[in-house]
Amino acid sequence: MPQVVRSRIGALHGPSPVPPLPHRFRSLADREAVEVLHRAARVLVASLPALTDRLVEALHAQEPAYRAAIDSDRAEVWQEVHHSLRHNVGSLIQPREFRESAHRTSRWIGEIRAEQGVPLDAVLHAFRMGGAMVWQDLVDETARRDPDDIRLLVHVAADVWNFVDEHCGVVADAYRQAERRLSWRRENRQRLMVAALLDGTARIADLAEAAEMLGLPEQGRYAVLAMAAGPRGPGAGGVKGAGAAQRGPGPAVASGAGAARPGPGAVARPPVELPVGAPGTMALWHPGPDAEFAILPLAGSPGELSALAAALDVPAGTRAGIGSAVDGLAALGDARRLAETALRACPASGGTVLLDEHLPDALVVSSPALAGALADRVLGPLDRLDPADRDVIVETLTAWLDADGSAQRAGARLYCHRNTVLNRLRRFEQLTGRCLTRPRDAVEVSLALAGRRLLGT
Repeated sequence: MPQVVRSRIGALHGPSPVPPLPHRFRSLADREAVEVLHRAARVLVASLPALTDRLVEALHAQEPAYRAAIDSDRAEVWQEVHHSLRHNVGSLIQPREFRESAHRTSRWIGEIRAEQGVPLDAVLHAFRMGGAMVWQDLVDETARRDPDDIRLLVHVAADVWNFVDEHCGVVADAYRQAERRLSWRRENRQRLMVAALLDGTARIADLAEAAEMLGLPEQGRYAVLAMAAGPRGPGAGGVKGAGAAQRGPGPAVASGAGAARPGPGAVARPPVELPVGAPGTMALWHPGPDAEFAILPLAGSPGELSALAAALDVPAGTRAGIGSAVDGLAALGDARRLAETALRACPASGGTVLLDEHLPDALVVSSPALAGALADRVLGPLDRLDPADRDVIVETLTAWLDADGSAQRAGARLYCHRNTVLNRLRRFEQLTGRCLTRPRDAVEVSLALAGRRLLGT
């Protein structure tokens, strides 16, 4: 309950150390009215325990948000209410001495109620209930002593309720500041936990806490998506991700099926929407130094990752890689590395690569040095040709492999006759000494082309 009475009372005791907040009504209180108020307030001070009992009972009956706290630890709530009433009723008699301590008490209550998760509306309602009860007791005591003094007490009514509003403002400000601090701590813990999971450094003992914090099943099935914008250099693991700004609650965080939602700002704002897992689930995004990552909770249905890759609508020029599925939060570090491999296998022009469907390319980008050596060994003889001539042979060879060895379909793609395709392939064999009908040579040629295409070797 906030302290009661304001400017005129303060004037009688000298200037207040903290300037009063502006209010709408000019107090009409005079010395006689203040004396009436003091007499009634002294009676309230003497009966504070009974007043505290009544206010706690009223809170239990009228404010559901306080009911659980009172049922859980009535003595603690009683002490809090008594502490507040003692300082605020004391302000009726000695405003200068009690003003700061009353403000500190109100700020303290606002902070602890925020930590306990009591709604701010309930806290403000409790303060107004306390103010109303104190005012009613002042009126009742004055009427009992001398009914004629009621007309004097009315002069300070505006000051009383202005003080109630002032303390409601103090409580609300303290509550919101504490809420922001708690939110930041929660978001920071979530960020650190997600980073540890994706790095593979999370402790086994922390997995249960991580599952509860992030709203994800500890033994669920997951994959990781990596996204980056712009071209990548030879053998690079990605480029600087676009839009990895932190945000807050608009949560770009995810929840597993039926799980609690994590707090805001734990992750990056999602660059794309991802319809993953069971209905209503979302990807949990996290910014990395070279890419953005999304933990994808999976439902475990066949073809789920293929469907996700097909539905993924990445912005133009953005590269996306989806790693293989893994079991459990403990395996998310492996899932992230698989996603990074898929990202490296993505063309520089952009698009989506599902690792399970591009394993040969993944082998190439997983060992850039060996892939480069293979490309030089197999395709090196072509480098002695005129660049335009070399590019024609490479384009024809790539189209032929993509057409599963059909010169007819390759010619259709290249807008040339099948015999032209065959002539170019024979020329390739003559230059390199490879035989495209020999399985081993065909595999080496395919991997060498992938190395040139993906790594720029």
